[in-house]
Amino acid sequence: MIELQNLTKAYPVKDGFRYILRDVSLVIPTKTNVAILGPNGAGKSTFLRLIGGAEAADSGAIVTDQDISWPLGLNSGFQGSLTGRQNVLFVCRINGLDKQQIRHVVEQVVDFAEIREYFDMPVNTYSSGMRARLTFGLSMAFRFDVYLVDELTSVGDASFRRKAKAAFDEIRSRASLIFVSHNMSTLQESCESALFIRNGLAEYYPRIKDGIEAYDEYVLETSSPEAKEAMAREMAIARRKQARREKIARMLKKAKAKKKLKREQLVAQEEASPPAPELPTE
Repeated sequence: MIELQNLTKAYPVKDGFRYILRDVSLVIPTKTNVAILGPNGAGKSTFLRLIGGAEAADSGAIVTDQDISWPLGLNSGFQGSLTGRQNVLFVCRINGLDKQQIRHVVEQVVDFAEIREYFDMPVNTYSSGMRARLTFGLSMAFRFDVYLVDELTSVGDASFRRKAKAAFDEIRSRASLIFVSHNMSTLQESCESALFIRNGLAEYYPRIKDGIEAYDEYVLETSSPEAKEAMAREMAIARRKQARREKIARMLKKAKAKKKLKREQLVAQEEASPPAPELPTE
C-alpha cells in the first residue's frame, strides 16, 4: 500500500506557484499496476520522483510498507560527471551491499545493459538509449515490491528489446508497476488501475478503463474544436482496438476452456473403459 496524506508539491512561477499536487490524500492498493494519466506538464514524472523519494514534498506525507524502485526510463537520475561504473557503485553502497554483492551487481548490469566499452566513461557522454539501458540493468539487479516506470520505450537492437521485454515481463510477474507513458495501448496492456493528475488534483480509479475515460473527457473539454475532432477520431479508433483485444481474449479463454473440457472427458472415458483382457499364455 502507498498512502498519500495531504500531499502538496508546487514550483514557483512568475505569477505565484504551479501546483503539481495540492493537499492530495489517496491510497494506492498493494499488488496493482497503476497507469499515471495527465496532460503534458501535469507533473506525472514529478509524481514518480515523489513516490520514489528522489524529490521531497512541500507538505504532507507518503506512507508505505513497500520497497520502491527509482524511476526506470530515459531520464535517469545518474550523476552525469561520474562514469557508469561509479554511478552503479554509488547506488550499491547507499543500499548497504557488501563487496561480493557489489561485484555481482556490477557484472549483472554490464551484461544486461550491453555497454561494456562505455561503462568507465562519464554518463553525460551516453546517448539517451544507453542511459535507459543502464537504468534498466541496474534496476534488474535489485528486487523491489514496486517499480516506477517513466516513459520506458524500446531501445537497442532487436536482441536487446527481446531481452528487455523478458525482464519486464518477469518484473510484472512478481512486483507492481506505477507506469507513466503517452502510449495508451501500452498502459492498457500493462496496468489494471489508473491515477489521473491535473491542476494539482489526483484521483485514483480501480479500473483503468474508467481512468482513461475521465482523462479523455478532460482533454476534450480543454481542447480547441480542431483538436477535439481529432481526439474524438483517435478515441473511436482506440475503443475499436480495445474491443477487438477483449474479443480475442474472450475467444482464447473460451477455446482454452473447451480444450480443457475435452481433455477431461477423454481422461474420464479412459478411466470408465473396462481393462483389456489378458492374452492367454502358452
